[in-house]
Amino acid sequence: MKIRPLHDRVVVRRQEEETTTAGGIVLPGSATEKPNQGEIVAVGEGAVQQSGELRPLSVKVGDKVVFGQYAGSNTVKVDGEELIIMNESEIYGVLES
Repeated sequence: MKIRPLHDRVVVRRQEEETTTAGGIVLPGSATEKPNQGEIVAVGEGAVQQSGELRPLSVKVGDKVVFGQYAGSNTVKVDGEELIIMNESEIYGVLES
């Protein structure tokens, strides 16, 4: 199954949660923080401006992005995988190597 977000929304696959600290301490599930980074798996067509023009999104599929801890409160399961749907404006930046 595929998902296609509408307008200026993107679908993000969140990175795996860290289960150990840098010092090697194993964290229980309740103590781990949800990562604020992920990979974009689908993008919408763009935002419709007041003039009626379509403004394309600044991100594309495959981009690694950083977003806020509470961004994308809308999650959906697709083929058993939990994905986040958020507006492009909730993305803080794109990670480049």
